[in-house]
Amino acid sequence: MLERTLSLIGFAFLLTGCQGTPKDAIVPPQPTLAPYTGAREVTWAVVPPRNDSGASEVDTLAVGDALVAAAEQVRGVRCLPLNRTIEALRGLKMEAPQSAADARRLAQAMRVDAVLISTITAWDSYKPEIGIAAALFARPGALEVSPAATASSRDIQTSTTESSASFAASDAPLAMTSEHFDARNHQVLADLQTYATGRLKGPTALGWRSYASTSKRFTEFATYRTIQVLVQQEAMRVSASQTQVGTKPDNSLRGRTATNQVLAGQVDTIQTEK
Repeated sequence: MLERTLSLIGFAFLLTGCQGTPKDAIVPPQPTLAPYTGAREVTWAVVPPRNDSGASEVDTLAVGDALVAAAEQVRGVRCLPLNRTIEALRGLKMEAPQSAADARRLAQAMRVDAVLISTITAWDSYKPEIGIAAALFARPGALEVSPAATASSRDIQTSTTESSASFAASDAPLAMTSEHFDARNHQVLADLQTYATGRLKGPTALGWRSYASTSKRFTEFATYRTIQVLVQQEAMRVSASQTQVGTKPDNSLRGRTATNQVLAGQVDTIQTEK
């Protein structure tokens, strides 16, 4: 009788423990939406970045692969593997694009809509710390928009009436940015926490801070943020009337519950715990 009573108590305790265990909820990460419209997806290519950081241990091909992976995460953009770009550069007998004309010639040879050229400006594997400067160049005739639909930042600054086609054919890239990511910076850590949401499986000792524990994982975050800034600039260029770009940092309340871009009234949201 005593054994039966103890068994029932143990069974009841087991049920209580199971009911109190939190579920392994799956939360999708914050997506980035491409502002381009049309039946097909836009195709990018990434050139292996140049190392101007002064650190000899930088693996530029690994950073290039991370940029490709980050571009692939943009909804509406497809990015060719880094090896395809290297093969195309060899075919053109070009070590790396040295000008906007070289970048557009590479885009034509690869039959992609745009080519991303970048430079690693800072690197420290131990902090970690990464600096990335990037520019997006379009193939002639690609990614053009009607001048009546939008005014680019260049148009606004110079107050000219040149068409977007002539703007795309100029030496200026479609979008460019220079970002510096330091794991000791609190804003960087806040953005890193948002990035980690939906990218970690189950509880870990470090949690979201695991992305700041190694240079490899920190590079994943840094390249994602770099691509995100370029896409935000493209959103402003393409159509201010159709796309709204968030001005708040990703770690803001709105940034954690919605994307930075809203296309045609469609908003992708993620569920957060209350």
